[in-house]
Amino acid sequence: MTGKDPGSNARSGVNRRAFLKGSGAVAAATALHQTELANAQEQPAAIVRESTSIKLDVNGAEHTVKVEPRDTLLETLRYQLDLTGAKPVSLDGSSGACTVLVDGKPMMASLLLSVACQGKRIETVESLGGDKVDPVVRAFVTHDAEQCGFCTPGFVVAVRAFLNKNPKATIDEIRAGLNGNICRCGTYANVIQAAVAVVKGDVNG
Repeated sequence: MTGKDPGSNARSGVNRRAFLKGSGAVAAATALHQTELANAQEQPAAIVRESTSIKLDVNGAEHTVKVEPRDTLLETLRYQLDLTGAKPVSLDGSSGACTVLVDGKPMMASLLLSVACQGKRIETVESLGGDKVDPVVRAFVTHDAEQCGFCTPGFVVAVRAFLNKNPKATIDEIRAGLNGNICRCGTYANVIQAAVAVVKGDVNG
């Protein structure tokens, strides 16, 4: 008798019994991990759906609305405040149809969360109407700068915002300043004419 473990391997130095014990431990750990993973997959992911009341300053009036964290400003304006001028033409805002003014700057309402607009001054196309119609709106009517109407509110707001900063803009500057708005009907020439008319004062204020 040599006293060696019959399950040993002299050349490799690996004890067969130790190897089998180690393999068993690995298999048990793997099985336990797979069980835990399966149990975790059976548990539904937590979804935050809680709504909260916030105050928004829209067109010079304070409104209390109840929103979820995921609600966009466009949704809140249209479905809670019934301000449907801003249009949901493109969710990524590429059409410009949902343009509103936020603290005087043109922004896409579909890209803003309602909760992030607290404390900001929001103006929609509706603010340009009423008893004293804005010259931009008058110019759009005079120069027939609309067809289907889906892009029109966004263009009106964009023109108003641009001319607020550039009251003496040239035709080329107006073209460049409105390149974030799309009109699928192709009334660009009429929109430019309307903006030029406002610059020249050719519309009643």
